[in-house]
Amino acid sequence: MKNVLIVEDESLVALEISGFVKEMGYEVVKIVSNALSALEVVENSQVDVVLMDVNIKGDKDGIWCAHEIKKRQYIPIIYISAFSDDETLERAIETNPTSYLIKPFNRKELKVALQIATKRARRKEDIVEEQPKGDILLDSEFSFDSSNLELFCCNENIHLTHREKELLNLLISSKNSVLSFYEIENAIWPDKETNENTRRALIGRLRSKLNHKFLETVHSLGYRLKI
Repeated sequence: MKNVLIVEDESLVALEISGFVKEMGYEVVKIVSNALSALEVVENSQVDVVLMDVNIKGDKDGIWCAHEIKKRQYIPIIYISAFSDDETLERAIETNPTSYLIKPFNRKELKVALQIATKRARRKEDIVEEQPKGDILLDSEFSFDSSNLELFCCNENIHLTHREKELLNLLISSKNSVLSFYEIENAIWPDKETNENTRRALIGRLRSKLNHKFLETVHSLGYRLKI
């Protein structure tokens, strides 16, 4: 059984997350509300996965805490946060998290993130890597099955909606080249008028499921999938 540390300063949210985690068969080592307490638990207990809020009590936030944890030992970190602005995401990505879930999240998203984190936790240098399920490799963790339009991370299936599948397939088909806003809208919504907010929302959801990797915004032109 894997041990999970929850770093969350809202007690009701922390209890809700704890309930989800236990239902999924994981052990909750402790719930803490600040960075220093989290570091103390990591140093004195067996922790396999950390669920980390960004905005926590004290003068050090969750991203700072994640950096400090990474300095001490390798522990997969899943961010759970209401913040999704570019600056916060860029800082979070520097810690190489397993996932970044935006509140409110659903149980399925958390379950998949924990499954991926668990695989990372047991994946040491002497473990033979599994053959990726997708035929297109995005990196050492992500792969895409071009026949069934399915995305995998550490061989766990990442749920995509129909339009998210279409968009990712389109981006992969044009990998490393700019896909214009017009090309995206014409392919995804051929018979329907759309707007910038609709397109951005779809891009945002896909970017989150790709753990904010690969997808680059090319100002005033479109998007590029860099693999």
